[in-house]
Amino acid sequence: MVSTERALAFAAMAFLLIVIPGPSVLFVIGRALAQGRRAALTTVLGNTMGSYVLVVAVALGVGAVVERSVLVFTALKLIGAGYLVYLGVTAWRRRGDLHAAVTGDAPPARGGLRTLGEGFVVGVANPKTMVFFAAVLPQFVDRAAGHPTAQMLFLGLLFNLIAIVLDSAWGLVAAGARGWFAGSPRRLSLVGGAGGLTMIGLGVTVALTGRKD
Repeated sequence: MVSTERALAFAAMAFLLIVIPGPSVLFVIGRALAQGRRAALTTVLGNTMGSYVLVVAVALGVGAVVERSVLVFTALKLIGAGYLVYLGVTAWRRRGDLHAAVTGDAPPARGGLRTLGEGFVVGVANPKTMVFFAAVLPQFVDRAAGHPTAQMLFLGLLFNLIAIVLDSAWGLVAAGARGWFAGSPRRLSLVGGAGGLTMIGLGVTVALTGRKD
């Protein structure tokens, strides 16, 4: 099974990825500002379910290929790192757009299942999460300990537990301070800019990180 040291290192990297406002977080914030706390938390649940589907896919297929091949591992790692840097640069350049994104006309209220389903789609189609699971998750597998699939499923569960806590916090804060967020483009710009810089740093870290064996 995964050692405590590896689990903590993975949790730290996952925390950095999750805490910054990526596609899923922005979707949750938008729902919170437009429809309130319940819609935000339902969206978080849907996002988490979609995200874990990606974990299972990597653990049962892509992750095994990456874990066994140095060439595939290196190529995917560099592609993933480059894409994370690209997302960070894009977030930095578009940090001023957050205000417009969350202050548009509120959509009509949706049922809980529809909100859950839409959150699921956002979670399973989140490119930032795809890259992280495919390029980073296999790095923390201890092949000597055996059961690499079970290790990836465990680490993916750890990722999603952190995501539930942090994404819910974003949603609750946004729901409780709709006027405060929507009334200040500068505040939203600072959040987006800080997230972009952190994502760039995470991409560089992924590029410089080697296999854990």
